[in-house]
Amino acid sequence: MLLIIFKSLINRVAIIILLAFFMSKIGLFRKLISKQDINVKDKILLSFIFGIYGIIGTYTGIPISGAIANARVVGVFVGGLLGGPFVGVLSGIIAGGHRYLIDIGGFTAFACALSTLMEGIMAGFLKKRMEKYEDKLAFSLITGMAAEVLQMIIILIFAKPFSKALSLVKIIGIPMIITNGIGIAVFIAITDSIFKDLETAAAYQAQLALRIANKTLKYFRKGFNETTAYETATIIKEMTNVKAVSFSNREEILAHVGVGEDHHFPGSPIKTNLTRETIKKGKYSVANFQNEIGCENENCSLKSAIIVPLTEGNKVIGTLKLYKTEENSITKVEKELALGLAQIFSTQIELSKVDFQREMLVKSELKALQAQINPHFLFNAINTIVSLIRTQPDNARNLLIHLGNYFRNNLQEGNDEVELHKEIENINSYLEIEKARFGDKLKIIYNIPEEIDCLLPPLLLQPIVENAVKHGVLEKIEGGTVEITAIDNEIETELIVKDDGVGMSPETLSSLFNEDNNSDSIGLNNVNSRLKNKYGKEYSLKIDSKLNKGTIVTMTIPKKQRGKVV
Repeated sequence: MLLIIFKSLINRVAIIILLAFFMSKIGLFRKLISKQDINVKDKILLSFIFGIYGIIGTYTGIPISGAIANARVVGVFVGGLLGGPFVGVLSGIIAGGHRYLIDIGGFTAFACALSTLMEGIMAGFLKKRMEKYEDKLAFSLITGMAAEVLQMIIILIFAKPFSKALSLVKIIGIPMIITNGIGIAVFIAITDSIFKDLETAAAYQAQLALRIANKTLKYFRKGFNETTAYETATIIKEMTNVKAVSFSNREEILAHVGVGEDHHFPGSPIKTNLTRETIKKGKYSVANFQNEIGCENENCSLKSAIIVPLTEGNKVIGTLKLYKTEENSITKVEKELALGLAQIFSTQIELSKVDFQREMLVKSELKALQAQINPHFLFNAINTIVSLIRTQPDNARNLLIHLGNYFRNNLQEGNDEVELHKEIENINSYLEIEKARFGDKLKIIYNIPEEIDCLLPPLLLQPIVENAVKHGVLEKIEGGTVEITAIDNEIETELIVKDDGVGMSPETLSSLFNEDNNSDSIGLNNVNSRLKNKYGKEYSLKIDSKLNKGTIVTMTIPKKQRGKVV
């Protein structure tokens, strides 16, 4: 008898396993199983799928002594192991409720319905524990057999009369415990193959991400703008199966390639609510449905998306968006691809800033040499010193020291940052030579606290002082005063260069930072660009000037703590 039941149950379980195999090839089922964070709608759908598996197990059961030896638990238990408590409970209610309400009823109807629900709950709470086990096959086999033992116990407790229940359990107990345990294990093995397929796909996507990074490196190393974003988006669109790729900064769309180009125009304000939310929170967002994207265009065909922030340091500077035209179609693999690309692109953008800083430093040093190591400056300084050698030898000696310090500081290999006092020392050498040339026409006032703690890029403050002297004070017949002030606080240092020279007209002031505005010195434009690219737009130069009244130039240098700008 037992052998017959064994063979019959094996045949029934084989039907469930065969259906599971075919189901594993269906895209929707694979997507539901592989999603990392499934929503309530997904859980309900999974519950019905596994509940139906339970119902099939009931109908393919073997009638024995007023009861049914069946494989109902296979679908419900697997549902709980894969979907968690929600799926375990709901699929248990579906399959168990069906068992209780159908005509075949029998004296075990209530006990079987209850045991189906309890086994679903048990599997749901075992989900996280199973994920920690490498050998999921053994885990599901043992726990599946344990669940069937629980069913036999429930039958003995709730099925009446007890003698009949005991007789039934002696007949079906061992066959159902073994065959259903094996069925659960095989079902899990089939679904586990889906994850292995995804791991293979993930490995491919990782390689794809590297290939994309290799092709896009030459673009984002030039900066993050409309041109580089468009070129990068085009490459991603061509190399992946997404329907659209988009980049934005914090305010507007930089590039949009693919579906939606007719209304997601570069330069236009950000259109989707989810993008704004991603920028605000600094965390990636997944939209599974069109309404979650929140595009203002009613005819937009984009129905699902993943939006990942692009960062520079700790600051979100924009987003990368991958879109698809089918709802609920962003898979775990695509999510990992987007996150990987965003991390690579963020690094590339940050490196572009480093490259820019290095380029600007080299450029500023070359301009400094062109401005200062030239016949006019050198001859003027030497002539001044020569004129003082006989009459003021000590003063001439000091000027030679200042001249040597000045050239040494400008010719030495540049560092990324120098102490403020070092920069002031270099400025002082320059000013001492100029004071010797122009005498009382040039007055200098220093308001620099001795204990000040400030690091700044080299040759950053000096051009401001030189402009104040050459183009401010010395253009007045009577000369004037240059005042250099440093105000220190906990998070930043404010550096102010003030002169009472000729000043500037509003027209001149408004055109200072034009790219085509050339200067014989390092130039305010260069200094302003270095400040913005090192610290951000909020740290650009502040200039207040009035014609024939003078000029005040202010720069703010943020302090650093533990290697990060405060």
